[in-house]
Amino acid sequence: MNKLEGKVALVTGAGQGIGRAIALRLARDGADIAIVDMNEAKMSDVAAEVRDLGRKATTFKADVSKRDDVYAAVENAEKILGGFDVMVNNAGIAQVQPIADVTQDEFDKIMKINVGGVLWGIQAAAAKFKQRKQRGKIINAASIAGHDGFAMLGVYSATKFAVRALTQAAAKEYASAGITVNAYAPGIVGTDMWVEIDRRFAEITGAKVGATYKQYVEGIALGRASTPEDVAAFVAYLSGPDSDYMTGQTPMIDGGIVYR
Repeated sequence: MNKLEGKVALVTGAGQGIGRAIALRLARDGADIAIVDMNEAKMSDVAAEVRDLGRKATTFKADVSKRDDVYAAVENAEKILGGFDVMVNNAGIAQVQPIADVTQDEFDKIMKINVGGVLWGIQAAAAKFKQRKQRGKIINAASIAGHDGFAMLGVYSATKFAVRALTQAAAKEYASAGITVNAYAPGIVGTDMWVEIDRRFAEITGAKVGATYKQYVEGIALGRASTPEDVAAFVAYLSGPDSDYMTGQTPMIDGGIVYR
């Protein structure tokens, strides 16, 4: 029996990259998937892939920076898929900017998405688990930049440190209700986000396009960049019964870059 057979998992930012890989891995492990994103075409593609794996899927367009959108996405998942067991607050954006140059708008945008989106996801999922009088799992997207602050990624790093704090606090608050809250901290992942990070480093530092990505990858102990599937495999562990005794943690899945 698949470890997530009969479970319903919601994944935000599931239209591409790590989110898509998580949605597909959880489906392979037996879960029905609620796909949440801003891009309807990409969501439809992922939903088709989930259904090809023999699982049910629903899509819901939501801006995770808006509390009401996140609550509505959870309601849709329960209504369409008939349950609610796992919340993966994966959606987020990057921002490459020297601290001295960060504008008010840039600060507000990344905080609302990366921190607000996780906060609203924790709230909405916990409320639904309690309403259903059941245990549940909440899993948040952090980063190695939530363990070490990286130059040119100062505010992004701050958002991921905040995710660690929310994860720890929520784990303590919801443990008595049988709700676990953990996070995952990827390193250098070969996704569109890292293409954009590399491009911005090139603009700011004058490095050649591709040079920053190459430099970071060369610092990975296991000798290669992560794939979205590497991260998804760890999220599958956090989603399943093998992690039932784990809460409040933000382990790194980075191939060996940051060590704690």
